[in-house]
Amino acid sequence: MSDAPFPSALNKPPGYNDPNSPAGFKPPPRKPVLPPSFRPKKKKGSVCCCCFCISFSILIALIIIFAAVFYFSVNPKLPRFHVRSFQIPRFNVTETPDGTYLDSTTMTVMEVRNPNGKMTYYYGDTAVDISVGEGKDETELGTAKVPKFTSRTQNTTSLKVETKASNKQVDNTLANRLLSGYKSKSLAVNVAARTKVGVGVAGLKTGMLGVTVKCKGITMKQLDGDDMPNCLIHTLR
Repeated sequence: MSDAPFPSALNKPPGYNDPNSPAGFKPPPRKPVLPPSFRPKKKKGSVCCCCFCISFSILIALIIIFAAVFYFSVNPKLPRFHVRSFQIPRFNVTETPDGTYLDSTTMTVMEVRNPNGKMTYYYGDTAVDISVGEGKDETELGTAKVPKFTSRTQNTTSLKVETKASNKQVDNTLANRLLSGYKSKSLAVNVAARTKVGVGVAGLKTGMLGVTVKCKGITMKQLDGDDMPNCLIHTLR
């Protein structure tokens, strides 16, 4: 009868120190085995975030390419405004015991130039303010409204504006300075137009953007000499 096999060594309990092991030797700690319900799940958020970033980058690149193609194919230019002529048919200063009063009538012609070959500008109703003088001497001479209009490609549109100021009380010294400038044609003319403008390209129209056009410090003598400085365009905030 053969001998029974020697039983295998039993598992050592946690914390057991083998007397036959070298001094100071400690077995590595065992990792606890967690049940499946406690095991951490792999996160998918990083993958989704990466896909979103790639898609967003592609979209931005397409927008930039489209804008570049549009710019070089259309070659957009801003409209140009200038005062073509300015006249004051009536400019009377009356001194009374109650004060000094100004009566005036102005006739202004503004020209709007569209230099684009493929772009049309659409303007809403326009309010035009007329004043004369500079700095503290600036005096309003009335406001007129111009109905909406369209500025076609490579086209110039003339806007005729007439304003009146009746019995406008002013300082006596100021009135005399304005009257002197009017007679010598050195009087500064200021024109400010407030309107909304939209753009049309290839049958498509954009929304309207508020703008202000300012033509300041132009003298009557300059306009009589066919000097037509360009006006400045500001967007409304």
